Amino acid sequence: MASLADIRARLAAQENKSTGNNYPQSDGAIYPHWKMDEGALASMRFLPDADTGNSFFWIERQVIKLPFNGVKGDINSKQVTVQVPCVEMFGENCPVLAEVRPWYKDETLKEMANKYWKKRSYLFQGFVRQNPIGEDETPANPIRRFVISPQIFTLIKASLMDPEMEELPTDYVRGLDFNIKKTTKGQYADYSTSNWSRKESALTEVEQAAIEANGLFNLADFLPKKPDETAIKVMQEMFEASVDGEAFDADRWGQYFRPAGMQQRTGDPLKASAPAATTPAPTPAPAAPAPVAEAAPAATPAPTAEAAPADGGNAQDILAMIRSRQS
Repeated sequence: MASLADIRARLAAQENKSTGNNYPQSDGAIYPHWKMDEGALASMRFLPDADTGNSFFWIERQVIKLPFNGVKGDINSKQVTVQVPCVEMFGENCPVLAEVRPWYKDETLKEMANKYWKKRSYLFQGFVRQNPIGEDETPANPIRRFVISPQIFTLIKASLMDPEMEELPTDYVRGLDFNIKKTTKGQYADYSTSNWSRKESALTEVEQAAIEANGLFNLADFLPKKPDETAIKVMQEMFEASVDGEAFDADRWGQYFRPAGMQQRTGDPLKASAPAATTPAPTPAPAAPAPVAEAAPAATPAPTAEAAPADGGNAQDILAMIRSRQS
């Protein structure tokens, strides 16, 4: 288990080198603190990662959200969003961010750049010691996982760097609880008043027994799966389709990524052959040519460099405009 000094050193090192800016199915262990009523407080006790190689007691997730104008073939579908992993999370170059990063140099593209920029969250685990949420069902294992937003994580991180904090807050005997407090700022939830408890406390016998019986989670097991070369190409194709304002094509991409709640398309051969089975022809009819999904419509004159692209503008047009300005 890393010491508080180790964590501080790692956090300081990250600050110095910072340059700015298929998921596992839920087992019910995630504690939905965001469902608290305004003014409520949830108290939690964080625990170490089962992976002793992780210096921190959390792990960072990075995802990119791709919005689509509905689902192809479903006239009743509304806008859907597909989350894909940002491969920078695995220490590799992300092709989507490589396209988006230059957009920030153009004032007309910053809003779109923000929409496609990676979103961070932080995964912790521990016990819920004060629960203001009336959950319908709680898991048998009382060790919960917490998806912490950047706003709350900033508070956690700042306190860890405070020299007045003498013990690691995950210490089983002299640790600290963290209190998430929900208020409202404008029309959005605000957690800026969340804080660490000022009083140390030991884990109870029941909590220690739960750790012995269930073990700790290996937090890395709950990161998105690292995409292979094919999945990365699918991500790039989806990104361009999203920027172009297209609908989500489950037949093309559903095997790799899909909106939450959508069943995976497997390319069932029975479904594909159903039309032919209903035609009692003596010889099989020639297969109809498959629609050419990759073919682009006839090109129209590209907008001038001064024209601001619409939110659903063509990705290639945007990239061409950016590159021409850089040259």
